[in-house]
Amino acid sequence: MKELKQVIIDDLLARINESPYMLVTDYTGLTVPHFAELRDRLRKAGSECHVVKNAYVKRAAKEVELPEELNDSLSGQTAIVTGEEDITAAAKVLKQFAKEFEKLEVKAGVLDGKLISADQVKELANIPPREVLFAQLLGVIQAPATKLAQLLNEPGAKTARLMNAYSEKSE
Repeated sequence: MKELKQVIIDDLLARINESPYMLVTDYTGLTVPHFAELRDRLRKAGSECHVVKNAYVKRAAKEVELPEELNDSLSGQTAIVTGEEDITAAAKVLKQFAKEFEKLEVKAGVLDGKLISADQVKELANIPPREVLFAQLLGVIQAPATKLAQLLNEPGAKTARLMNAYSEKSE
């Protein structure tokens, strides 16, 4: 039995080490079909949800040297969400799912080895998707070049308008 526990903890350690984040949720009251729906949504967002005994998570967290304050969140029916992609996508799924079914609660999380609160996870869910952020950044980067091109083009355009007005006045 002890070997089986160690295998589970090793699997959990691998998940935690491969993921830049871990979100701790309480799934009390969720039915099996709802939980399957949650897992499916998280999978589409590049994340995974696993039900794990709190003692195993505490032991794995200690081995990986995650903040000890995380242990305060490890009580009740706990599921952890990990992934190799964007934490905001997982946070959005959890926020939307909690809003729809009113059964899921995000307790806390760990992002790059630092503890984040449930409120901070909700704030992450409000961040626009990665593609939108890249588009906004590109717009900010291109703005000075666009203004410079307009500024350099203006004397020639002004001269052309002046000549056009003069030619219309002559006719």
